[in-house]
Amino acid sequence: MQTTKPFLLIAALVGLAACSEGSDLERAAIGGGVGCLVGELIEDGECITGAAIGAAGGALANDVDL
Repeated sequence: MQTTKPFLLIAALVGLAACSEGSDLERAAIGGGVGCLVGELIEDGECITGAAIGAAGGALANDVDL
């Protein structure tokens, strides 16, 4: 499982970065799902924390101009 963690983490981050279309609610839902996955991958049992951070990041993704 240790070798698949970096791959899954990168895949989740790319999926979150690609969601610049849609409403804030849609992006928050996608961000929450990805955040839950990343939270579980980084530390077992941290799905809720990751989902909260991911949902906030997803909802604000289109407000940041890079």
